[in-house]
Amino acid sequence: MAQVQYYGTGRRKNAVARVRLLPGDGQITINQRNIDEYFGLETLKLIIRQPLRLTETLTKFNVIAKVEGGGTTGQAGAIRHGIARALLKADGEYRPALKRAGFLTRDPRMIERKKYGLKKARRAPQFSKR
Repeated sequence: MAQVQYYGTGRRKNAVARVRLLPGDGQITINQRNIDEYFGLETLKLIIRQPLRLTETLTKFNVIAKVEGGGTTGQAGAIRHGIARALLKADGEYRPALKRAGFLTRDPRMIERKKYGLKKARRAPQFSKR
């Protein structure tokens, strides 16, 4: 018999995460590596576990995520977004709590493009009177 699994896609900055939730004991695998191997910082691991901790499903689901693009913080945010969306498919009753915490909202902030005549998006060349 096919195992029940829930899918969710999360995005943050340039990172895209495809997340699967499977019934299990709470293992989190990212790009075929354990969460402790993939992310060094505790804050990033905490960010990923937030939706599971909020809905008290930390030990009910195994998380398998494939993430690409962006940096570590963006990837962690994308995985969190994907987990929240997958939890919503698992049980619709989690929606008010996840919505209130802001885990279902895609963060729209992106890097501002560089403008000509400037060194970066807003950084102007150094001015000298002489």
